[in-house]
Amino acid sequence: MQSKKTLTYYEYGPLFRLCKPCPEPQSLLLRYAVVHASKGEAVRIARVCLTIAVLMFLSAGIATGAELYQVGPGDVLEISVWRDDTLSRELIVPPDGILSFPLIGDVDVANMSVGQIRSAIKKKLAEYVPDAAVSVMLKQINSLRAYVIGQVKDPGVYPITMDTRVMQLLSMANGLTPFAAERDIHILRNKNTTIEKISFDYKAVLKGNNLEQDILLQRGDVIVVP
Repeated sequence: MQSKKTLTYYEYGPLFRLCKPCPEPQSLLLRYAVVHASKGEAVRIARVCLTIAVLMFLSAGIATGAELYQVGPGDVLEISVWRDDTLSRELIVPPDGILSFPLIGDVDVANMSVGQIRSAIKKKLAEYVPDAAVSVMLKQINSLRAYVIGQVKDPGVYPITMDTRVMQLLSMANGLTPFAAERDIHILRNKNTTIEKISFDYKAVLKGNNLEQDILLQRGDVIVVP
């Protein structure tokens, strides 16, 4: 019987470099495959390991994003308690941020992440349902919106994400009109009880200068184009 041709570092060394982003178990498996398996087998194992690594990375990113996001008015939450359908329901966050939930009454979820809401409900439920398995899912985001007014072709309100920047929103508004004061644009941002005015030089940013002015937008930001 003909033995398999195994790979050496010099014959298929690039696979070793693929080990770096993989989680430890997959990384070890891949290293073993490079040394002991045939070339075809090693490539197949490498693909599987990298797929696992990518999925784990994406899952971590999604979880992190969900924890960073703070719910706002109009967002839809699905709250469920394991093995108790009477406590499971879909709720829309009201303008005041206070949800009404069975047994525990009002829960203030304003400026809370999904994880914080889960913890708050579980803590209040503990008196009635010890060790309750509470699940909170963000089903729909309706509160992430920003506004563009003034000398743009399509002023109005636009949905944004946590990664939307000023230039992107101006593009969504189909750009500036010929009469726009490109250097005098500003963003109005609500800061608790005050309004912050942030300057934005469209002409400079368009040329690749002062790129730090192209900030990430937040819920409720208003871009004013005089």
